[in-house]
Amino acid sequence: MQLEQPSRETNWNGTVPNAFDIRILGFVGVIAALAASVNVPYGGVAFAAVAFVVLAGAGVVVHALGERKLRRITDGLLERWIEAGVEIDDVTRTSEGMRTEWEIRTSAGTVTVGGVALVPIARLSVQWQGVGDSMDASEAEENLDHLAESLHEEIFEIGTPS
Repeated sequence: MQLEQPSRETNWNGTVPNAFDIRILGFVGVIAALAASVNVPYGGVAFAAVAFVVLAGAGVVVHALGERKLRRITDGLLERWIEAGVEIDDVTRTSEGMRTEWEIRTSAGTVTVGGVALVPIARLSVQWQGVGDSMDASEAEENLDHLAESLHEEIFEIGTPS
């Protein structure tokens, strides 16, 4: 006789949701406007308008690249964890302050992966059960295999009761 395993409901479709954040874009717009307004006495309104467009455009690109980098890292972590046998129930986008984050719900609990999505200063942070760690996003991307392995060991092997 074979016992039936209860089926696990998952809401995850296999992709990490997009995290383009309007709050960060608003922040970029305000900073661009302030920086451009400094140019009004020196170059006139036309020069300030051009400076605003250039600064705002650069800010949007910087955010888009930072978001893509954090999303790639999160997706890479998920792929490696799934290969190691972790069951992912759901991945949702959250945001706290100026941080872009994804909540990953697993049988071991909720793991929050995210960070600041601005490419020159992009930092990855991982939080689980109130404990967190952060590192430079470029460093995390370069060492993704090692990062995924060490996080898997810490969260899913040590963290789950036997």
